[in-house]
Amino acid sequence: MSRQRTMVRKAQAYLDYRRALGFDLRHSGRLLLNFATYLDRSGWRGPLTTDVILRWVNLPKAASTKYKAGRLTVVRGFARYLATRDGQTEVPDQRLMPKGWRSRPHIFDDRQLAQLLKATRCLKPTYELRPLTYRTLFGLLASTGLRVGEALKLTLGQADLKRGILRIEQTKFKKSRLVPLHPTATRALRRYVAARNRRWGHDKRKPFFVGPCGSALSHWGALDAFRTLCVELGWRQGNGDWPRPRIHDLRHSFACHCLLRWYRDGENVHHKIAALSTYLGHACVTSTYWYLTATPELLAIVGSRFELFATSSPRRRS
Repeated sequence: MSRQRTMVRKAQAYLDYRRALGFDLRHSGRLLLNFATYLDRSGWRGPLTTDVILRWVNLPKAASTKYKAGRLTVVRGFARYLATRDGQTEVPDQRLMPKGWRSRPHIFDDRQLAQLLKATRCLKPTYELRPLTYRTLFGLLASTGLRVGEALKLTLGQADLKRGILRIEQTKFKKSRLVPLHPTATRALRRYVAARNRRWGHDKRKPFFVGPCGSALSHWGALDAFRTLCVELGWRQGNGDWPRPRIHDLRHSFACHCLLRWYRDGENVHHKIAALSTYLGHACVTSTYWYLTATPELLAIVGSRFELFATSSPRRRS
């Protein structure tokens, strides 16, 4: 066996193991193989050390700290895998390359969502169904928290509009799930499908959302339409850290509104969050917590709950 490819083979075995568990690892897999190739070419032998890992992590001198932190995260997973097998590999602390603050998303309120959907009627009808298509698409994203790519990959056969259920297949992390719809969302999808099928027919294999010539609506087209509407509505600056609201913020907004509603209704949020994680298609519940941004409404509820706790008697707290 050639010693020159030893680390590459170990990295490939690790990637095969992770992919068998359902992880895609396209970008991170390329990074890890780049790391393994770097080690083999440098003649590295023996278990990994924190020093050699950080040496590779810091190779792109001009790269941002966030990017380098991502490189470290990729190698740390591999290092943990090796450490369980050889007992000698070092697993560097993630804090050696902090990711920095997470960018705060824009959270749409009900008024803004209504404005967004109403504004789609003014989109230039470069093809017959364009305004209705984007009104339905953005309404679906706001009411379900679907990823944009998931909505655009939907086929007619994956939408059961009699029962009001979408079948989302093989998306991120190769996960599939059923997404129940609110009755108002189901009715909106039915109206769109009726208009869509009159023009393009009802083939269950064809895309649900269509662009010009009946082809699948493109991701670029959706982003462009959303940006156009933001400009038309004068949304130069949202309540997040980005220059203006993003289409992905509809997913963040859905998650935050669910949490706010549960708090107001007195629900057990800790139990509900697991259901929300499944509904959103997250691999683990910790990913869902990343979506929950502190809005003024949420902070007010948290503040009132803490005040109630702080002013309660010692007997009640015990």
